[in-house]
Amino acid sequence: MTWIITKYFLTAAIVVLVSELAKRSDKLGAFVAALPLVTLLALIWLFIENQPQEKIANHAWYTFWYVVPTLPMFLAFPALLPRLGFWLTLFASVIITVVCFGLFALLVRRFGIELM
Repeated sequence: MTWIITKYFLTAAIVVLVSELAKRSDKLGAFVAALPLVTLLALIWLFIENQPQEKIANHAWYTFWYVVPTLPMFLAFPALLPRLGFWLTLFASVIITVVCFGLFALLVRRFGIELM
């Protein structure tokens, strides 16, 4: 139980760090947020918990493919924010990401990559 609490604490601390950095500097906050910190932590947790190398490698492999369809959201969000306000923009961004993911999954399936 202590291990799970430690994982939660360290992971939450990174999210708080990113939001605090973003308050002080848009560029620095975005740079740290763009780092694959969650993925790195997940890989570390999987390794520490003695998961097989294949599982750890698969996590990194699929993370790469799942990141690609999220990228349009980062372009749409700033364009939509002044027009729709925060909450509608956030909702639209989620919809954009889901649609992009579905289309991307269909596209890469042709190359033998199964994301769904």
